[in-house]
Amino acid sequence: MPSLDDLKKRIGSVRSTQKITKAMKMVAAAKLRRAQESAESSRPYSDSMKDLIESISKGYSPTSTDRNLLTGDEKDQTHLLILFTSERGLCGGFNSTVTKALKDKIKELENNNKNIKIICVGKKGYDILKRQFSEKITEVIDMRAVKSVSYIDAKNIADKIIKMFFDGDFDVCSIFYNKFKSVISQIPTEQQVIPVANDNDNETKNEKKDDFFEFEPGESEILEELLPLNFTIQIFKALLESAASEQGARMSAMDNASRNASDMIDNLTLFYNRSRQAVITKELIEIISGAEAV
Repeated sequence: MPSLDDLKKRIGSVRSTQKITKAMKMVAAAKLRRAQESAESSRPYSDSMKDLIESISKGYSPTSTDRNLLTGDEKDQTHLLILFTSERGLCGGFNSTVTKALKDKIKELENNNKNIKIICVGKKGYDILKRQFSEKITEVIDMRAVKSVSYIDAKNIADKIIKMFFDGDFDVCSIFYNKFKSVISQIPTEQQVIPVANDNDNETKNEKKDDFFEFEPGESEILEELLPLNFTIQIFKALLESAASEQGARMSAMDNASRNASDMIDNLTLFYNRSRQAVITKELIEIISGAEAV
């Protein structure tokens, strides 16, 4: 049985940990407000951009056989998977859930004999994947120096990936990130970004006959400008959603940790009081026994 001094030290240690978890919860709550506003304000723009691309590309057929961001080049042998996770831990299942979604995708692609490349945006995703898929990870993008996600960060990532695409390094690109829903709920999301996914390909081709829009300049020129912008916007959205989800998950995790620390302190205090009472009772018995023996 631990001594009373050991119990005191343990109670003090748990209280110190509780102070840290409460402070981290408050910091996460402060960051969450800004991150949530940024993520939610980006959704209408990114969704409108996606709808605009789909509208312009209805029935569009490239005049060149060269690969492009809209339709690719009709190959799907090499898949690039981009995983968005955090740089730090202590955020519950935030990193593990989205990484599991990526692992499921890898298993599906491997069953279809596809080549796979992975880019990790954030260190924690790399830490989870490096043992099993180290040979597939081509790059880890360090975001530790980024205090607040900006459009420049997204553009730097997007420009690098677009260059890889036109260099022929991959055929299809998908992003995996946590979409923010609430403090206690983040949704692992998969989105194909190259070529641009269109869930209504057959319908849009048929609808083209009923469209009477004319584009100036032509569709090719408009798409040439909009497609790289759309890709960057989707990367930016993923960064913002991931940042908000991270702070929400960390706030929830630290709240649970603080509650668990309170329960542990209560249990340790009760055990300490009982132990102390037992020690006092034992000493009294020894004193009384000694007095009777005299």
